[in-house]
Amino acid sequence: MRKTMQKALAGKSYVGRGLVLGKTKDGKRAVFAYFISGRSANSRNRVFVEDGEGLRTEPFDASKVEDPSLIIYSPVKVVGKDVIVTNGDQTDTIESYLKEGKCFRCALKTRQFEPDFPNLTPRISGILHLGEPFTYEVSVLKSADRKGKACNRFLFDYEPVSGTGHFISTYLKDGSPLPSFAGEPVPVMIPNDLKAFADEIWNSLDGENKISLYCRAIDLKTGATENVLYNKYTK
Repeated sequence: MRKTMQKALAGKSYVGRGLVLGKTKDGKRAVFAYFISGRSANSRNRVFVEDGEGLRTEPFDASKVEDPSLIIYSPVKVVGKDVIVTNGDQTDTIESYLKEGKCFRCALKTRQFEPDFPNLTPRISGILHLGEPFTYEVSVLKSADRKGKACNRFLFDYEPVSGTGHFISTYLKDGSPLPSFAGEPVPVMIPNDLKAFADEIWNSLDGENKISLYCRAIDLKTGATENVLYNKYTK
């Protein structure tokens, strides 16, 4: 059963980073959304910045950056008719593989969860294939155990249904250590109005922990795009 994003996020003060891929209710546009939230000062010190067709994270205050390795990356890149959306530098790995004529799955076989013990944060990734037919994939790479000895790689391949998207986050909820996302991506409702969808997500995220949100809708016939970007901190 599909949920609204409000219900999918209800009662969860912290789910880390999250992405949604899907199709508008009228079936005319592909949609993705990506958000970041954080608890540490280093994690919160970020903003989203559009970079051509893509997106990157930047420090809000460069003088306060403690460790850029897992917080500064390009969440969104476009290669031909493919749009990549991820929570880390695996965006670059996928981009490189696509440019070589290889696939999303092949790229992620070379990567694993983040080395941030004890959380061992999952790497979540999505890709919109905007050709004929339009399809999308969602992946999660997560530790097989609490010691990080092995990686489990899950990939979900979707034939889009109008008005439906699939949501995945790095964590199920707050905790210590943080519990990794489990199960299949959550089916959620996607309306025609991108701004309303973005507002629903932004307003459902914990006010203390949310950092940035980026949403895009792409017309499947013309390729025209609409983007919505929210940063908690503005320069």
